[in-house]
Amino acid sequence: MTHQQTPIQSSALAAKIAAELNLVLRQVHAAIELLESGNTIPFIARYRKEATQGLDEIALRAIEDAVEKANALAARKTTVLKSIDEQGLLTDSLRRQIENCQDLRTLEALYLPFKPKRRTRAMIAREQGLQPLADLLLQQKRLTKSKHDTLMAYVNVERGVPDKESALQGALDIIAEQWSEDATYRDWMVEQSNRFGQVVSKLKRGKKDEENKFELYHDHHESVRKIPSHRFLAMLRGEAEELLRVGIEMDEEALVSGLKRQLQLVPQFEFASDLNKAAEDCVQRLLLPATESTILQTLKERSDEEAINVFGKNLRDLLMTAPAGQKVTIGIDPGFRTGCKIAVVDGTGKYLETTTIYPTPPKQDTAVAGETLLKLIRKHAVQMIAIGNGTASRETDAFVADLIRKHDLGVTKVMVSESGASIYSASELAAQEFPNLDLTVRGAISIARRLQDPLAELVKTDPKSIGVGQYQHDVNQSQLRKCLDRVVESCVNQVGVDLNSASAPLLSYVAGIGPKLAENIVEHRNANGRFVNRKQLLAVPKLGKKAFEQAAGFLRIRDGDQPLDNSAVHPESYDIVGRMAKKAGTSVVDLLGNATLVQRIPAQDFVDGQVGLPTITDILSELGKPGRDPRSEFRVVKFDDTVNSMEDLREGLILEGVITNVTHFGAFVDIGVHQDALIHISQLSNEFVRDPNEVVRVGELVKVKIMEVDVARKRISATRKF
Repeated sequence: MTHQQTPIQSSALAAKIAAELNLVLRQVHAAIELLESGNTIPFIARYRKEATQGLDEIALRAIEDAVEKANALAARKTTVLKSIDEQGLLTDSLRRQIENCQDLRTLEALYLPFKPKRRTRAMIAREQGLQPLADLLLQQKRLTKSKHDTLMAYVNVERGVPDKESALQGALDIIAEQWSEDATYRDWMVEQSNRFGQVVSKLKRGKKDEENKFELYHDHHESVRKIPSHRFLAMLRGEAEELLRVGIEMDEEALVSGLKRQLQLVPQFEFASDLNKAAEDCVQRLLLPATESTILQTLKERSDEEAINVFGKNLRDLLMTAPAGQKVTIGIDPGFRTGCKIAVVDGTGKYLETTTIYPTPPKQDTAVAGETLLKLIRKHAVQMIAIGNGTASRETDAFVADLIRKHDLGVTKVMVSESGASIYSASELAAQEFPNLDLTVRGAISIARRLQDPLAELVKTDPKSIGVGQYQHDVNQSQLRKCLDRVVESCVNQVGVDLNSASAPLLSYVAGIGPKLAENIVEHRNANGRFVNRKQLLAVPKLGKKAFEQAAGFLRIRDGDQPLDNSAVHPESYDIVGRMAKKAGTSVVDLLGNATLVQRIPAQDFVDGQVGLPTITDILSELGKPGRDPRSEFRVVKFDDTVNSMEDLREGLILEGVITNVTHFGAFVDIGVHQDALIHISQLSNEFVRDPNEVVRVGELVKVKIMEVDVARKRISATRKF
């Protein structure tokens, strides 16, 4: 438990989270205790199923988020209570309200009247001694004196109230502010705006959208309730670029009438007309701007969350793309003027050699380029060629295809996304790895390694630069980073990591390790040679028993002292495997990978007070296929050799491509012409599609039919409905 929580508070929190997430209380209790004991989510999900009754990573993340949210709310309550108390305004009733508050929005509404703010008209009026007059007017009771005499009692030239008109206006300013800070009226305004409001975007006066990037939003109205996240974020992008003005449009007259009804103003009261004016002022000057701000913030938060979730799904699919495997690979970073930078790496990704060829104009020398590339292929027994999909990629691809065909080479060529490769090339990490190589050569190495193992290479690059999301620079950056880090961590631990070849960035995502320990592991490996068993990890500086417990099951050692070290079986279960082998009348080595023999082992025989059936089932599954890679089988997209640019496209043409991005409104597909085609959500399937992620994913190979080509605007529309 955290130091802020007593056992009673922790129990209440677990009950609340269980109810919110529709989980069993015991599951939530166990998850919270495991998390607060320093266990990581991948470890809990994989190796502590008995304790949590099988909660998966998604449920565990939800519990973790709920705990963080509760702790943040508790911390904010402490701050609010202290602030109000220091003002001498904290009553017992208000304290109870704040302490019992269940969400941040309600808490902030309670705090609003006491929140330090800039000097307002109401604040000045209070300093002038006009609060009693405001209180009197709010009572709406028949006056004991005339209207004139009532107001004159508050005239005070020295305090800045020279006449009765000034006194009345000051009192009305106080009243308008009090109404505007009443949580009931604010919530009503927000509810009305959510139901009937319109998001409005207009081209700013005097501005020109020269590239027509935001032409759809030059004069656009859309319901607050129905606006999709991608359109709202597009509007905000236009506003950030100072081309658009975005706001919320509401029926002001209806809102004023609605507020007056709620205020129950008494028509016979002497100041009734003045209170009506105060209500109008409250709506126009205070509530409308505050409501617009609230609605825009809520829409932004919702849009951010949806965009970040889409980004996370796409990143997961990209990271889990099938690896080509440990094959000698040439990486080509194509270019026209500067030529194609070539880098050769061995099956483990180790850099071997580099050169530059010029197979395309303006320095075209196809013969020399072909001879050079052919020598490299034969010298290193190259099996794969990875070609970056940027400038000159299709021309380079055609050149390589012709060379392979002409010499009957047993080499597979693959077009590889180079998004973010330049970011990695210029990074401190790349400089440390290849201090004497040019940036473009580093890029070619990265392209080759992306083909061999996308996950291992892409973790070196900031996920935002990989290009599988929209508006990633516009959304909440801390939430985006948190989401993407979680996705990478989940993928890395799901696949497992080779302890003797993994880079520090890859190791840093292994459960329980982190950046510093990852560096220590690599330094230890460089100084002492390869690890031959998992136990040697305990000799790494600062890597203690807890880190070992969390990480060991996700690290793999090939050809080591202990055969189980190359599997997902945790060292804490090695003795169980030993007993299983004995039961089967064989050795652990012979049991590994022998699915037939493993199936004969009765799982129930190994369940005891320490280990439950879920763990035993997982162990048996792993023994049947030890070290199994959960990623799909490697396949290569076959672009049409006759289609190299948008000018080659025509309506009705059917092409093979690869999904590069999935959004709420559809998916983008690379068809090999330097411009991705859009498959609108309505064109993804013959069936109704609610969410594009239900039918396509990043990295998936698909066939599409071209519907429309707009070369001038660089837009291609495609369909899967044929």
